[in-house]
Amino acid sequence: MANTFRMGGVHPEPNKLTAGMKIEPAALPKQAVFPLSQHIGAPAVPCVQKGDRVLVGTKIAEPGGFMSAFIHSSVSGKVAKIDTIVDASGQRKPAIFIDVEGDEWEPSIDRSDKVALQCDMAASDIIDKIRNAGVVGMGGACFPTHVKLCPPKDCKIDTLIINAVECEPYLTADHRLMLEYSDQIIVGIRIILRALGIDRAVIGIEENKPDAIELMKMKTAMVSGIEVMPLKMRYPQGGEKQLIEAVTGRQVPPPPALPANVGCVVQNVGTVFAIYEAVQKNKPLFERIVTVTGKSVSNPCNLKVRMGTPVSQLIEQAGGMPQDTGKLISGGPMMGRPLLGTEAPVVKGTSGILMLPEKDAVRREERNCIRCAKCVQACPMGLEPYLLGTASENADWETAEENWITSCIECGCCQSTCPSRRPLLDWVRLGKNKVNGIIRARNAKK
Repeated sequence: MANTFRMGGVHPEPNKLTAGMKIEPAALPKQAVFPLSQHIGAPAVPCVQKGDRVLVGTKIAEPGGFMSAFIHSSVSGKVAKIDTIVDASGQRKPAIFIDVEGDEWEPSIDRSDKVALQCDMAASDIIDKIRNAGVVGMGGACFPTHVKLCPPKDCKIDTLIINAVECEPYLTADHRLMLEYSDQIIVGIRIILRALGIDRAVIGIEENKPDAIELMKMKTAMVSGIEVMPLKMRYPQGGEKQLIEAVTGRQVPPPPALPANVGCVVQNVGTVFAIYEAVQKNKPLFERIVTVTGKSVSNPCNLKVRMGTPVSQLIEQAGGMPQDTGKLISGGPMMGRPLLGTEAPVVKGTSGILMLPEKDAVRREERNCIRCAKCVQACPMGLEPYLLGTASENADWETAEENWITSCIECGCCQSTCPSRRPLLDWVRLGKNKVNGIIRARNAKK
């Protein structure tokens, strides 16, 4: 029987409509827009000015602190302005606007298709390459990867876990990456092992991707230290703590504990590919695979998209927005964020664009909690979502903090199981943001 995690979880309809669709290149935008906050941590700081000419791969923003990341141009052209834009979260953020004038790349980037198998770099040099390439977690968290590869000295890492689960419904970008770039991914895993100084990696893949499981098993058969582990289909198995438990049986303690405290480092398979390109091809992170999908979409697809491309362009390439679209989502239906419009740009964390039909998007009338505890049973973190939702609704931040609201991974399992259709995730997200702000202010005073 396939492994899985112990507590909570749900089984949403997979709707992997694009699993058989090969990756296609997206067209270049006429103007690319680069928000300076594409990662967890401090926003990047522009290192270009209006009127500057840039190439594909040119550094346009530098880290604003230790927990931050470089941003590179995905196009060649002229910097039009440094202004603000409403991003996928609906907030106005500073951004760099570049008018596209062709597709000229930095000459230092290796654009050949030949797979570069050998990496003899020292660990510190590998991590520097990853940092300079602006690589962040591609599964959505956008944690700067170079920071993750430098765990605390008191944590002994013994296992690298590759997150190839892709349990979010509709999304197939990671699935296609494994099928079309398997050799590069294996090299990327070996590079990460070298950077961490360990010799064991496990690739976790859910059982609804048998072709990827078979291919990755074949590719790793003669590679020492890399194992492929099929996992039972269960959402949110792609969460770090859930995946660590499914693969190793280890449980990460509550915050501030990290995966490193139980000897694990987790990297998304898309991040592994980005690391391969950064280290072996000298290619910064300026493009990614995005699934553009929906039940009514005429041409659902997996696109290789340059960062800064407007969402409207991807929708057009997928055949346009269906008339019955009720909600436009960046990401998947469980953890994705609704988009206010189609001009938001693709950023490092954009895994998918979902056009959800009205019948699936409609929010039914909320009723009173009936104390059924289904949300408690579904929570993979062992929390009490009904209590956290009520505390947030009543601005009772002390109760929310005491009951570990900051441990919520915002997976949406609670809201999806609630028979009273209470917007539990919405309230908990609000409360979590508020409590995190209170904690930061408290720590600043110390």
